[in-house]
Amino acid sequence: MFMLGNFILAIAKLISFVLSAYIWIVIGRAVISWVNADPYNPIVRFLVQVTDPLLMRIRRYLPPMGGIDLSPMILILAIVFLQSFLVPTLTQIGAGLR
Repeated sequence: MFMLGNFILAIAKLISFVLSAYIWIVIGRAVISWVNADPYNPIVRFLVQVTDPLLMRIRRYLPPMGGIDLSPMILILAIVFLQSFLVPTLTQIGAGLR
């Protein structure tokens, strides 16, 4: 069972890393939206393609208010919630199986 515990601990660390990286990607997308970035730049295209699916879902329920788009902040809060709930839960399950 210790192998399954180690596997779950590794999954928890991987999820934590991916969620942290995605927060930085969302922040980068928000910063790029403040400036007039070239839409054909590969970095800008990557940030848009990676963040648009989730941001568009949030924008369906929370449209921009007064020119302010709160969807990146809502997405970051959701990611922080997942990091605070999912990662410790997986860590405890993995530690229990060791």
